[in-house]
Amino acid sequence: MRVVLLGAPGSGKGTQAKILAKQYGMAQISIGAILRAAVEEGSALGKQAKPYMDSGQLVPDDVVLGLLRDHLASEDTDNGFILNGFPRNVIQAEELDTILNELRQPLHGALLIDVGVDALIQRLTGRQTCRSCGQMYNLYTDPSKLFDRCDQCGGDLRQRTDDNEETIGNRLRIFESVTTPLLNYFKEQGKLRTIQGVGEINDIAAAVSKELKTLPSEESLQAELDKLSKGDVTLEDLERKVLESLQNALGNVNKEVIEPADEALKKAEKVVTKEAGKLSKKVAKAAKKEAKVLKKEARAIKKKVTKAAKKEVKVLKKEAKAIKKKVTKAAKKEVKVLKKEAKAIKKKVTKAVKDIKKKVTKKTAAKKKPTTKKVAAKKATTKKKSAAKKTATRKKTASKKKVAKKKTTTKKK
Repeated sequence: MRVVLLGAPGSGKGTQAKILAKQYGMAQISIGAILRAAVEEGSALGKQAKPYMDSGQLVPDDVVLGLLRDHLASEDTDNGFILNGFPRNVIQAEELDTILNELRQPLHGALLIDVGVDALIQRLTGRQTCRSCGQMYNLYTDPSKLFDRCDQCGGDLRQRTDDNEETIGNRLRIFESVTTPLLNYFKEQGKLRTIQGVGEINDIAAAVSKELKTLPSEESLQAELDKLSKGDVTLEDLERKVLESLQNALGNVNKEVIEPADEALKKAEKVVTKEAGKLSKKVAKAAKKEAKVLKKEARAIKKKVTKAAKKEVKVLKKEAKAIKKKVTKAAKKEVKVLKKEAKAIKKKVTKAVKDIKKKVTKKTAAKKKPTTKKVAAKKATTKKKSAAKKTATRKKTASKKKVAKKKTTTKKK
C-alpha cells in the first residue's frame, strides 16, 4: 500500500503514520528526515539542500523531489510507504505522480485526517514532546502521569515556543488555503479519503484501516499504467475524463458547498431578521426602563444634593457668624489696646513738647534779660549824655545871646 497522509498541524497524522507503518509493515517517509540524512551523508543533493536548511529557507522542489525519488527507488519501499505531510501543493503532487508512475509505484490514495479548528488549537497549545525519546503528550487530552517528565524514559518534556494561539491560527489559515486545491486534485482522481481525527487514537486508526480497503487495488493501478504506457488512452478519453472530473467536482461543490451555504444563509437571514426585531423591541423597552430608573435616581440624587447643600450652607453661615463674632471681638480688643497705646504715646509726646517749650522759653528769656551791671552802666552813660547835652545847649544858648548882644550894641553906636 502506497498512501499520502494529509492533515493540519496537530491533526495527529504523525501518530497515525506510526500505527499504519507498524500494522502494514510499510516505510514511513518524512521529507525532513530524508533531507537531514542527505546532508549528513554529504551527497550531491544534500550539499545543495544544506545552505537552504542552514538559513531556515525552504529547500527547492527539484532538490526535494530528487532525494525523494532516490528514496522511493530503494528497497525500503518494497512493501509500500506512507508519505507524511507531502506533497504540500498541486505542483508537488503532479511531480510525485510522475516519479511514481516511472517507478511503477502509483499512489493508492491520499488520507486526510480532518479535525476542527477549536480541537486543533487545544491540541497544539497543549502539545509536549520528550527531549530524550520524542514521545508526544498533550496537557489537555493525553497528559504525562509524571507531569513534566516522560512516562517512558523520564526525560524532560518541552513545549514549542510557537505553539501559541495566534501563531497556530495563522498556520491553520495558511494550511487551509494551500491544501484545498491539493485535496481537490486527489478527489478528482478518486483517491481522496477523509477520516475524522477526533476521539480515541485506536478508534481513529480503525477508521483509517477501513478507508484503506476502499482505495483502488494494485491490479487496477497497474492496468491503468499499462494503458498509459501503450498509448491505449486516447486524447478524447483524457478530455472526457477531465470533463467528467470537472463536472463531478462542480456538482460536488454545488451539492456540498454552494447549496448548503445558500440554505444556511437563508436560514441565517431569517433568524437574524427575527432576532433583530425582537432585539430592537427588547432594547427599546430596556432603554425606556433604564431611562426611568436613571431619572428616578437622578431626582433622588438631586434631592440629596440639594438637602446636603442647604445643610452645608447653614453650617457655613453659622461658622461665618461665629468667625465674624470672634473677629469683631478681637478687633474691638485690638482697638482698645491701640487707643490705650495711642493715649500713652500722645501723653509722652505732649510732655516732650512741653519740656521743649520750657527749654526754649528759658533760653529766650535768658537772651532778653540784661545783667544789673550793664543796666547801671547804661543809665550812667545816658545820664552823662543828657548832662553833656544840657551843658552844650546852655553854652550854645549863652553864645547866641552874647552874639545878639554884640549886634545890638554895634547898631546903637
